[in-house]
Amino acid sequence: MRVGLTYDLREEYLAAGYSDVDTAEFDQPETIDAIAGALRNLALDIDRIGNARQLATRLTAGDRWDLVFNFCEGLHGFGRESLVPALLDAWQIPYVFSDPLACAVTLHKGVAKHVVRGHGLATANFAVVESAGAAGCLNLRYPLFAKPVAEGTGKGISTASRASTPDELVAVCGALLTRYRQPVLIEEFLPGREFTVGLVGTGPEAEAIGTMEVHLGPKADAGIYTFDNKAHWEGRVTYSLLTEQPLLSAVEALAVGAWQALGCRDGGRLDIRLDAAGVPNFLEANPLAGLLPGHSDLPFICDFKGIPYGELIRRIVLSAVVRARLPVTPLLGTRTAA
Repeated sequence: MRVGLTYDLREEYLAAGYSDVDTAEFDQPETIDAIAGALRNLALDIDRIGNARQLATRLTAGDRWDLVFNFCEGLHGFGRESLVPALLDAWQIPYVFSDPLACAVTLHKGVAKHVVRGHGLATANFAVVESAGAAGCLNLRYPLFAKPVAEGTGKGISTASRASTPDELVAVCGALLTRYRQPVLIEEFLPGREFTVGLVGTGPEAEAIGTMEVHLGPKADAGIYTFDNKAHWEGRVTYSLLTEQPLLSAVEALAVGAWQALGCRDGGRLDIRLDAAGVPNFLEANPLAGLLPGHSDLPFICDFKGIPYGELIRRIVLSAVVRARLPVTPLLGTRTAA
């Protein structure tokens, strides 16, 4: 099976003049090497394609693949994560991970919350505003929490994101609107514990493979999993596997339900936080979760569960292969992979 690999290398965008914050979601060569190595261990023929523009060039030149492992985040607009899946759909090439619709819906956190709430799943009350003035007259209970509506990796989240008064909310929304040039999501603040759930599979086959709790230490920005806490987590943040029942079952049931409601596929992760009463609430979904061994949340969860990195990649690829009705090769069909 010939498998293409699409990705955004951070160093290429930095060299083109983009900032560290602009490229925060993009990947290091180590991540792409790890993915390619795991795919090769499955006896797959790997072709490194690169980013969306490089993919478009290859497609128009006539190149084709049996399957594409799509790891492109994109750079501009609400459809940036949808671009590569849309190109592959146009050429009818199967690919790993979510389709254009799921990528766009989950990238826009307000739309994702509408979908999740529409399926009867818990998420904090919220609003999406496009001006700072609109933020000052919302019918929501303070404290409120503000963040860009379509960013990942904690971008735009700081200690100022938690607002206790309308003046504070207007100030942080004004700063976010100026910096990110996109609407701001405002939610009623959830004061409880925070978790991230790893998921593999699609539709009725989706399952939680583990749940990790985020613990903010004394050196961390207090009470909020900020961009700085995520980017410089060592010495600030610790993580542990959630095992206590019935909390684990409640968190993972919400995660799987939201994953299915949003139409996510093959693998990723979903963030959940408890409200003041200890009830799990949906925060956001990430259908293109980081895959750097020893660093990204999804591989962290697998480390806690004793799942080798190669096995994680195998399960993700197997989900896509079965979904696309491609032949299941012997190594894909085995329970474990190196």
